[in-house]
Amino acid sequence: MSRIFIADDHPIIQAAIGTLLASAGHDVVGKSASGAETLERLETSDADILILDMQMPGGSGIETLRQLRARGDRRIVLVLTASIADEAIRQALDLKVSGILLKTSDPSLLIDALRAAGSGKPWIDPALMERVNALTSKRGGRRALSQREIKLIALVREGLKNREIAEQLNTTEGTIKAYLHAIFDKVGVENRTELATKAAEIIGP
Repeated sequence: MSRIFIADDHPIIQAAIGTLLASAGHDVVGKSASGAETLERLETSDADILILDMQMPGGSGIETLRQLRARGDRRIVLVLTASIADEAIRQALDLKVSGILLKTSDPSLLIDALRAAGSGKPWIDPALMERVNALTSKRGGRRALSQREIKLIALVREGLKNREIAEQLNTTEGTIKAYLHAIFDKVGVENRTELATKAAEIIGP
């Protein structure tokens, strides 16, 4: 079965998930309790799947996931959260999560989500499906841009390099690179040059 890494800052949640996974034949190969710890331990982990909490100290789940993708980590990620805002759903989907599951749902759904993810199929908690469908159907199927993404597009149009954009947005070059790839997918362009050319069409003059 799958080798799984659990990132959650609540020991009781970690233990409960571990017990559930073991009973289903999965192997828990690592645990962490913060964003920074997750990034550090995953560098040497042989986990196939990451179960990632959205609210952790030392870097939110979204920021942790963004940094993982920026450094080329493409392993399966299941988001596990008590609650999630629409913008976080959009960002999670842009960062290619394989599933989103609410902590308030039946524990058996986690096993369903793992089974689907292992087969390459996306899995969304039934309680979130209506919201996800509404989000992905906006703008004729194009997912809405966040204010941060709009700002980034404007800076690309100005000709700034990733390092310069990172300084202005107070983040890392790796994070900017991940943002750009997510934006490319959203607006249907292949590179920065196309993005700059179409910026007025995408975000206005």
